[in-house]
Amino acid sequence: MKQDIIIIGGGLGGMICGAILAKDGYKVTVLEQADKAGGSIQSYRRGVHRFDTGLHYVGGLAEDQPLHAAFADLGLLGLPWQRMDECFDLVLIGDHRYRLLQGWDHFLEELTREFPHQRRALQSYAARMRHVTQDDMEVNAWDYLHETFSDEMLINVVSAGAMKLELRRETLPLFNFAHAQSSYIDSSWRLRGDGNMITNHLQGIIEQNGGKVLTRKRVVQLVHDDKAVKKVITDDGAEYSADKVIADIHPKLLVELLDDNGRRTSRFIKRSIETESTFGMFTASLVLKPQTIEYPNHNLYVYDAPDVWDFYRRGDGVTGAMISSRVPEDGDGYATQIDIMTPMLWEESCEWKSTTSGRRGQSYKDLCRRKAMQCVKLAERAIPGLGDAVETYYTSTPLTYRDYLMSPDGNAFGTRKDCSRSMLTYGTVRSPLQNLFLTGQSVCLPGIEGVTMTAYETCKVVKGL
Repeated sequence: MKQDIIIIGGGLGGMICGAILAKDGYKVTVLEQADKAGGSIQSYRRGVHRFDTGLHYVGGLAEDQPLHAAFADLGLLGLPWQRMDECFDLVLIGDHRYRLLQGWDHFLEELTREFPHQRRALQSYAARMRHVTQDDMEVNAWDYLHETFSDEMLINVVSAGAMKLELRRETLPLFNFAHAQSSYIDSSWRLRGDGNMITNHLQGIIEQNGGKVLTRKRVVQLVHDDKAVKKVITDDGAEYSADKVIADIHPKLLVELLDDNGRRTSRFIKRSIETESTFGMFTASLVLKPQTIEYPNHNLYVYDAPDVWDFYRRGDGVTGAMISSRVPEDGDGYATQIDIMTPMLWEESCEWKSTTSGRRGQSYKDLCRRKAMQCVKLAERAIPGLGDAVETYYTSTPLTYRDYLMSPDGNAFGTRKDCSRSMLTYGTVRSPLQNLFLTGQSVCLPGIEGVTMTAYETCKVVKGL
């Protein structure tokens, strides 16, 4: 049976599109290559514990804030969100500690107390962050910060929490930098539970409205005539047809599905192939011994040197990390799981030898063990005794992202946006084919907010609004 909408990829963007369109009466089918939908917000089980892949906190859920209306429309505000402490991010740089507070007035008051000589600069910074425009896609974030602030430490403090995207001084647009900061200052929240709660809720909306979410369905070809997609073919030989197709996958994966048999698709394929990806992440997911570490209702960003930009270039050591604790569901006030995340280059994650069976070799395991110990050692600056409290741990690398999330080069944040090449690196939800549309973090912005807003824009264009 012909569908109204086929969605390739069941990540957050694809699932939100599916939920929106299904509610509006469209016949929707989501094709997901993995065992379950969710992409980078899905959780996985190890023993009795569940771990989140990429969901650690969300910004802007309070009324009149960026995500509130969208999450209300999707029914996601009904999930058990827990507001974080007023100090939602505690930043440790060397021997110095700084607090980033929720609410712009509190945020400014706290940093002005620490940097009184930068009062006017901070006020100017806050105004710019809250009213960023598309023109800021062409503004270099690193240059803007140095034009605004004269204190290098303050630059690093306001940048510390932006490990949620690639801090690359040559290319990072102010547009992306601002969106990775401002909504969390508005308000910051954790989910009491795992990321599958979001996916399951969205899947429920799709199915309750007559749609389908089909897993283990890897799309291998889009048959088209250089004007429109005619058929979607999966690896089991099944063929699907739809009036419109939405792709929630990396552009490099999308163009692999297209035959280069036309003038329009040829240009699109060339541009997508040349697109660079962002770096990946290494995560040490710790399981703690009972009642050893009190639960911190805030994140910790720890750096061993004052420069938080491009620190991943300094070698294979861990010089900076984000530390996020899962909300304890038993309510006893002690942390049970902690994630430590640090940027990791693809080349470093490939320091392993494949055995004849194709499994990762001992050198890869040694790399993960060494990296995890480095993460714990750095985190102990903020959480004394953490090492002794660890019962067991699990790791993931860019290689994990490639194998489980089909992420080219193991990237964590989609395609790299370049302020000097904004026309080429920022995407559009439209494709050269009249019935093929794009969504997901590679279009414009990474993160929960960016992907959600892009999904709404995709649906608006699909519906012809």
